[in-house]
Amino acid sequence: MISVIIQARMSSTRLPEKIMLEVCGKTLLEHMILRIKKSKKIDKILVATTINKKDDVIESFCKEKQIECFRGPEDDVLSRYKLANDYLNSDIVVRICSDCPLLDSNIIDDVIDTFQKGNYDYVNNLVPLPRTYPDGLLVEVFSSKVLNESYVEAKKPSDREHVTFFMWNQPKRYNIYRLDYKEDLSKYRFNLDYNEDFIVIKAIYESLYPNNSNFLMRDIINWLNNHPEIMNINSHIKSNQGWKSAFKKDRELGFID
Repeated sequence: MISVIIQARMSSTRLPEKIMLEVCGKTLLEHMILRIKKSKKIDKILVATTINKKDDVIESFCKEKQIECFRGPEDDVLSRYKLANDYLNSDIVVRICSDCPLLDSNIIDDVIDTFQKGNYDYVNNLVPLPRTYPDGLLVEVFSSKVLNESYVEAKKPSDREHVTFFMWNQPKRYNIYRLDYKEDLSKYRFNLDYNEDFIVIKAIYESLYPNNSNFLMRDIINWLNNHPEIMNINSHIKSNQGWKSAFKKDRELGFID
C-alpha cells in the first residue's frame, strides 16, 4: 500500500496558521489534499498533526472533510511519521509538507514511479541542492523499512525534526535517487512560508483555479512568465531557512562542530 502522510501544524513561526488561509472558497490545506487526490498511485492520504492543542483545528477540519488524521509529537516529526505509518501499515510512504499548496499530482506519480521501477530505498525531487524543480513541489518517497530504521537510529535533532535527513545523508547504505526535471525551474518559488508567498499563491489560484481546478506546474510557470510582477514578490526569499535552526540544535548538543 502507498500512503501520503502530510505533516501539518498551526504554529508555524514565519506565517502562523498558514495552512488554514483561504483562497477561492477553500483553505490551502484542502486545496492541497484535493490536488493530491488526483494522483493515480496513492491508496491513502493521512494528515499527521501534533498533540499541541493549537492543532485541534486541524483534527476538526479532517473530521469535517472525512480525511484520516493522526496526532503525534510536535518537534520529533520522525516519530510522528513512524507512528502514523504504524497506524496505516503502508509499504511505501510519500512524505509531503503542508506548505506545498501548489503540488502537482503528476509529479507525485513520477516520483513514486521512479521509486518503484528503480527498486530504490528513497527518492525525492528537490534535495540536495541544486534542484531543478521549483521550491514548494517537494515529494519524498521511501519504504516503511527505511522509515523504521531511521526512527530507531537517528539521534540528531535535525534528523528527528526533518524526517528524511538520516535517509538521504547515507548514500552508501541506502539506494537513493533524485528525480530531476528536463529543465532548470529552480528560480520559481511555490512554497508557503511567508506572507509574500501567500500573496503569490493567492494570485495564482485566483487566476487559474476558476477555469481549471487541477492546474499543473507548467500552467503555473506559463502564467508567472506572463506576470513577472507577481513572481518578483517572493523571488528574494531563500530556501531551507528552517534547516538552520535544526543544525543549530545539533551544534549545541555536540553532534556537529
